[in-house]
Amino acid sequence: MSDLFDIGPDGHEPRDPMRSAQAPRPLPKRFYAEVSAERGEDGLFAIRLDGRPVKTPARAVLAVADEAVAEAIVAEWRVQEGVIDPASMPLTRLANSAIDGVARDPAAVRAEILNFAGTDLLCYRADGPERLVALQEEHWTPLIDWMDERFAARFILAEGVMHVAQFPETIEAADLALGDPDVLALAALSTITTLTGSAILALAVLHGRLTASEAWAAAHVDEDYEISLWGEDDEATARRAARWREMQAAALVLAAR
Repeated sequence: MSDLFDIGPDGHEPRDPMRSAQAPRPLPKRFYAEVSAERGEDGLFAIRLDGRPVKTPARAVLAVADEAVAEAIVAEWRVQEGVIDPASMPLTRLANSAIDGVARDPAAVRAEILNFAGTDLLCYRADGPERLVALQEEHWTPLIDWMDERFAARFILAEGVMHVAQFPETIEAADLALGDPDVLALAALSTITTLTGSAILALAVLHGRLTASEAWAAAHVDEDYEISLWGEDDEATARRAARWREMQAAALVLAAR
């Protein structure tokens, strides 16, 4: 069962959430009747199938600290019909990633988020066409201003893709804004940062400045502009839908804190 969940050798989820859905191996049949979350002596809520604990790919017990998150994971297992499809279980996958990967080196995951802050999507602006420039200004500039006003993190903007170095003080301020998240929340922040290309958007969700939907829209300003011109591609739409499910799972974890 545990090897269904596509965790890489470093314990992290693959960055493309469609990967498991495209894997050639057949999905196993659902073999359990009851799913529950039971609080243990350590205070964590362990996910159980017919009374037996679910294990992560690294054979750790799948358990989380927040009851609401545990119940959401339980719901993912309950709705499996006929077969168990990991692609439809983003919270389970996120918890696996946190337990098997992030917990081993949380400092490295935090550093990865801050690396995104140094090249944040919201700092790189188009020089045209006018409508795209206006959309970026509308969705992104208020968040740049919020980071400065709330956390004294002053980001430098640039046109095009030419790299611009951010002030060390800006990255330090972003680090302080991350606070002291637990392992699951850190995994959620990493997921949002990677999916959106923006540490600023992850921080905005963490601190309630944006909803998950608002952050998702801000992350896709450029893509949605292109879609408005040329229409949608079915495969790209399916990939985006899968990534949105990962985003929702990560946002749920942060909302439960």
